[in-house]
Amino acid sequence: MSLPSLLRVPVLRRPTRARIAASAALLVAAVAFALPLVWLVLSSIDSQADLRVKLPSSPSFGNFSAVLTDEITFTPMLNSLVLCGSATLLTVVCAALAAYPLSRYRGRFSRPYLLTILFSTCLPITAVMVPVYGLFVQVNLIDTMSGTALFLAASQLPFAIWLMKNFMDGVPLVLEEAAWTDGASGLQTLVRVVLPLMGPGLTVVTIYSFIMMWGNFFVPFMLLLTPDQLPASVSIFTFFGNRGQVIYGQLAAFSMLYSVPVILLYALIARRLGGGFALGGAVKG
Repeated sequence: MSLPSLLRVPVLRRPTRARIAASAALLVAAVAFALPLVWLVLSSIDSQADLRVKLPSSPSFGNFSAVLTDEITFTPMLNSLVLCGSATLLTVVCAALAAYPLSRYRGRFSRPYLLTILFSTCLPITAVMVPVYGLFVQVNLIDTMSGTALFLAASQLPFAIWLMKNFMDGVPLVLEEAAWTDGASGLQTLVRVVLPLMGPGLTVVTIYSFIMMWGNFFVPFMLLLTPDQLPASVSIFTFFGNRGQVIYGQLAAFSMLYSVPVILLYALIARRLGGGFALGGAVKG
């Protein structure tokens, strides 16, 4: 090899420069997302917290002690668990029952129905809250946990059906045909064959539905009137004073506690996300 070739300076190619630009953009986005989380953690242990991201001069858990009461944390968190848990269960069950015929049967109105479902996911919830509030008043569902859970499930159902149908399409039909040959009904096939094989799909729909309901402020704020029934997403307003004064330290501590159920839910069932469809050797030529 000649000496000029050894001394030649390498020039960055276009793909390499594109990767560097993409990595830089991702780094900026990561910092933008991480900065509020850093503020949340630091402010939760700072008795003099404000909007600045700074290390606390004397870290303490006084903010957590102040918010760990029945009125501020325990009762609203229990209300949120009951409300979002029941609504998520209802959403997953109804989405599975609705997605099964859409996935397995092809009809003239299947595609328009799916497009209608997809369009329903684009409607802002604030656009329908006034007529929903009037309807709930007429049918005596206003200020009830059951009525609020029903509406939360109904508002989340279109996207859950769309997700569930896409995951259900990945389960081979031959497995259901084998179950039908053994005398299983359609419902038994769905429960015992299809749903166990689409564990990752059920996990995604469950986590997504629960997270969307857990962070929903507007619906329970409109439909629940009794303070003892308000979930944590609404009771967080107690940290904002009437004159713009905010207790940032206690707000950060409450926000940390408010995030625990979602993190635990993800940690408990996220192991199934990477498993794919557990078909194994069920389908062989």
